Amino acid sequence: MPGRFCFLPLVCLLLGACSNDNPVEYVLTSDHPAIRTVMSNHESHELQILYSEIIRGEDDSIQFIDHSYGVDDRLYFYPASTVKLPVALLALEKLQEFDGIDRYNRYTVGESTTGSSLTNDLIKLFVVSDDAAFNRLFEFLGKDEINQRLQSKGIDARISHRLSIPDSDVLPTQIVRFSQASGATLEIGPINNTAIEILPLENLVKGVAYMESGRLVPEPFDFSEKNYLPLRSLHEIMKRLMFPEYFPVEERFHLSTDHREFVLRAMSTLPREAGFDETELPDGAYKYLVFGDNKGRIPEHIEIYNKIGFAYGYLTDTAYIVNHETGKEVLITATIHVNANQTFNDNQYEYEELGLPFLAELGRRLVLN
Repeated sequence: MPGRFCFLPLVCLLLGACSNDNPVEYVLTSDHPAIRTVMSNHESHELQILYSEIIRGEDDSIQFIDHSYGVDDRLYFYPASTVKLPVALLALEKLQEFDGIDRYNRYTVGESTTGSSLTNDLIKLFVVSDDAAFNRLFEFLGKDEINQRLQSKGIDARISHRLSIPDSDVLPTQIVRFSQASGATLEIGPINNTAIEILPLENLVKGVAYMESGRLVPEPFDFSEKNYLPLRSLHEIMKRLMFPEYFPVEERFHLSTDHREFVLRAMSTLPREAGFDETELPDGAYKYLVFGDNKGRIPEHIEIYNKIGFAYGYLTDTAYIVNHETGKEVLITATIHVNANQTFNDNQYEYEELGLPFLAELGRRLVLN
């Protein structure tokens, strides 16, 4: 085909090589419209991809064969709701350090009388990416403790704010109150956190304009105090969760067997399995890789444990996927930016037109082939 003849040499030149040695680079040479359209203007989409093939030995040992495209921890992208994954794991880790409470205990935050439990919050957080659930966990941990715990595990990150609320980056946390079976109340906080550290990253100031309080501000948008979770860290968090035995004890998330199994069940639960309307939230609604552009059901032979994020034109997914028909077992973490008018907060992003079709096709070619 004439189009393929022109396109492949260009992409091979951009990637430096086109071979099966790097499956990601090979997939990106595809002439499929969802991939071709993005790769024809790949720099504007800030594309980063990590892909790990998981090879199991006869002795059940694990080997990761890692491949990447465009990954650079210094290049800032907004991680959106993917920050919920490490915070959820750390909240369970911290919960285990208290006697008399567990993930079923009711708790409230601040002056709110609406209670929840970590069990309910984590299900909502993973199944439908609930922001309010994340914000309660943020109050429980506090900014500094989140970052200190991640750093102690060798994970580079700076989680600095709550999500989708005014004053999301206020430093003190609110009091968290757990109801105990004895009738007593366990109070945690308020926690005083340090000022947000400005990191030496590139591309912290983006675009040409942004919306604020209903008016257009004709200036670039500043991400310097926003959450930072580079793609490599997100991928490593998934590795530590799915394969803890591969890492030294000090680098693992210290979850009980029950807590880890609970997280994995929540991550793989589809909205319809949690009681949500399938016509409004199809299986692929929060499974961008492989199924993000698909309104049908995910086949039973495909197993996905993942966490997505979308905001400011960024779409990100980190996923452990098993294809039981082929035996293929992979970890994929990818992010793409779709914001053609370079204006932030205007809700004019090409999620449906470009971002989701690209991530879905990328996943299909890495998982189903």
